[in-house]
Order: sequence, then structure tokens, then C-alpha cells
Amino acid sequence: MSPPTVPPSTGRAWLILGSAFLAFTVGASVMHSYTVFLLAFVADFGWTRAESSLAYSVGQLVGGFSSPFIGNLVDRLGTRRMVLLGTALLVIGLVGSAQADALWQVVLLYGVVMTFGANCVGLLVFVPLASRLFPTRRGMAISVLQSANGFGRAASAPAAQVLITGLGWRGAYMVSAAVAALVLLPLALFFDRRNAAGRAAPAAVAGDHAWTLAEAIRTPQFWLLFFVYMCTSIGSFLVSLHQIAFAVDVGFDPLYAAGVLGMGAFLAMPGVIATGTLSDYIGREYSALLAYGISIVGVFCALAITEPGDHLLLWLHACFFGLTWGARGPAITAKTADLFPGPRLGTILGVITIGSGLGAAIGSWGAGFIFDVSGSYRVAFIGSIVAYAAGSLAFWALRRPVAGRAGGG
Repeated sequence: MSPPTVPPSTGRAWLILGSAFLAFTVGASVMHSYTVFLLAFVADFGWTRAESSLAYSVGQLVGGFSSPFIGNLVDRLGTRRMVLLGTALLVIGLVGSAQADALWQVVLLYGVVMTFGANCVGLLVFVPLASRLFPTRRGMAISVLQSANGFGRAASAPAAQVLITGLGWRGAYMVSAAVAALVLLPLALFFDRRNAAGRAAPAAVAGDHAWTLAEAIRTPQFWLLFFVYMCTSIGSFLVSLHQIAFAVDVGFDPLYAAGVLGMGAFLAMPGVIATGTLSDYIGREYSALLAYGISIVGVFCALAITEPGDHLLLWLHACFFGLTWGARGPAITAKTADLFPGPRLGTILGVITIGSGLGAAIGSWGAGFIFDVSGSYRVAFIGSIVAYAAGSLAFWALRRPVAGRAGGG
């Protein structure tokens, strides 16, 4: 057995974390921009909202069900190779999408190719790394990383809207492909080939027991986390994918709506970092409950919007919902690392994340289906509140620690 590697210096650790943040931002921006492309597809192809949401829903399913494979792959290949693989898949998917002229092509390219690529530059690849680099400040490190998802989401809406307005949606996809390649390829150089930095840290800090997937899956905490991930995603995606479409339906200008919701989404960065860091001090459960409550207030504000003059309500919705977009992520992910530390964390997290993909698929497609049936997003928004409430109750139950070693008596 080779001797454990020496953890990098503090400056080097922050440089690696910053590189991971930027790489994750690019992948998140590409995936979240679909909320703007959705309206372009409806206008060009005449698809229903449910049909236009299909690629996004398939992407969430693929993202969730491929998570165990991604988690296992990063444990074997390391971060650098995963980032290179993700870059290639994202560029192929974006260039191919620019040529698409049928629903099945969009579903395949976005829902499968680009989703798999984004997973290769996402949380599953970088969370084990962040946990090793900052073993005593895990909540803070994961929150910084998680905030990239909110930042990418915030930047993608107005940027995509400007590109689509100026170049059309096909041209916008080509520009996105060029940006992804130019940013991600150099970033891959910042990561070790095997990603070995501090490999032994989590088990050493959290205790002498390194969890395996077989052990973790036999605990109630594992399934509670699965349920939390699923409910949280249902609550978020019943709203997020259709926010711009909802605002435009009410009567707001598309560019204005994208700008307001984009500005609100920028609050996800401080929101995620604040709640993640707070979880290191007041506990994961209290931090997550705070985020759930603020999200629910944001959805209530959307329910109250009835006309294009409701600018204040739109801003309040954008700010409250945006502030806590992904804000539960650091607490939930850090809780996973707290409960199941060890070198197999990537695999364990990957399996649990299936719940997130399943919930996101249900939420994003379900909102479109509800609109097609009822002509309104009201029922979808009410469902979001119910899902958030269920997720908060399940996460609160996680305050009880795992009782001993699973399978060990």
C-alpha cells in the first residue's frame, strides 16, 4: 500500500476549491439555461409545456440514476480525467443541440449527453475533494462549492436570453459550446490526476470507521437522506424550470422577467455559503430548516402574483426563492459526509443522489403537465410548498446519529 499523501497547503487548497467552483459554475450554467431555451422551443416547434419539459426531466433522471456510476468513476479516475470527460460531453451536446430539429434529438443531447457531462464537473466529483481539503470546515467548503450551482443558474438566464435574442437559440448554443471549452480545459490542469490530496482525512477526522455502500444502505439515515433529496428537488423544480414561463404568462416582458429572476438567483451564492457555514456552528438540521422556511415564503409570493403590475411580488419571489436555491445542499451533503465518512463517500453520495434526480424529474415535468391540464402553475406551486415541508420534517429526523456500525451489531 502506498503511503498517504500530504495534504496541500492552505493556499493550494483554496486554489483547487476555486477551480472546482468555476468548473461547476460552467456546467450548472449550461444546464440551467434550458429554462430560457424552453420558451424558444415552444415558439419554434409548437411543443406543449410538458413536451418542452421532457428533455429537462429526462436529464434529471439521467443525472440521478447515473450518480452511483459517476461517484464510483471519480473514486477510480480522479478529478482531472472527470473534468476532461465532462468538457468533451458538454461541447458535443451543445454543438449537437444547435443542429437539432426534433424533440427526440433535444432529449438525447440535453437529457443524456449534456447531463452526463455536467455530472462530470459537478458536486459528485468535487464534494469528496472538498471534504478532504477542508476536513474540519467541511460545511463551509461544501457551501462554497454548492454556491456555484446558484451562481451558474443566476448568470445563465439573462445571458441565455441576450444570446437567444441576438443570435437565435441555435447560435446561443454554439457560443455556449465555445465558452465551455475555453474555460473548462485549462481548469483541468489544476487537479491531480488521481485526486489524492488528503485522501485519508475524512475517516481520520470523523472516526476510525470508513463506511462502505453496503453498510450505509442498511441504515435508516441513508433512506431518510434519499427522501430528503427527493422532496427538496420536487419542491425546487416544480417552480424553477417554469419561473420565466410563469412570469411571461402573467404579462411580464421576457427579458425583464429573466433579469429579475436572474438577479434573485445571484443571491443563491451568499445564501448557500451562509447556510452551509452556519451549519458548522448551529447544526445541519437548524440550518436546513431555515432555508426550507425562506423557500416556502418565496413560493407563497409567486402564488400571490396575478397581474403584470405585481412587480414587488415578483422581486420578493425572486429574492426569497433565489436566496435559498441550493441552500439546503451544503447542509444535506455535509450531513451525508458526517454520517458516512471514508474513501467510498463518492459512491455513497452518488446512490443517495438518485433521489435528487428522481425528484427533479418529477417536479420539472410535473409542473409542465399541470400547466397543460389546468392552464395555470398554481397547483404546481402548492405542491412545491408541500414537498418542502415533507423534506424539512425528514431532515429534522436525521438529528439522531447512526446507531453503531451497520452490519456490525
